[in-house]
Amino acid sequence: MDLDNIKEQLMSRIDQDDLLEVNKVERMIGFMNDLQKCDEKIEAEGISQITENGSQRFNKSHPLLNEKIKINGQLIALEKTINFISEGTAATDNDVEVSESDLI
Repeated sequence: MDLDNIKEQLMSRIDQDDLLEVNKVERMIGFMNDLQKCDEKIEAEGISQITENGSQRFNKSHPLLNEKIKINGQLIALEKTINFISEGTAATDNDVEVSESDLI
């Protein structure tokens, strides 16, 4: 996952003068980076782990799987709050929306 390209694409879809929206995109990229690190660690260590408790020995899922679920939920919630600029429209200096058909 190329986070630089994703950030660039997200930034192109928001009002970059709105610092709150820029912060949301940066947090979103941070969450995606965390997910990527979780994936790498799970891939290296395996999806399940052997746990030993005294004489007992059993398999359990990797603890980062639960963290991935939490991070994914945060990503979805954050994405819903981002005010994306509609595709096919552009903002002018006066914040007047202009559609592509207006430009022809």
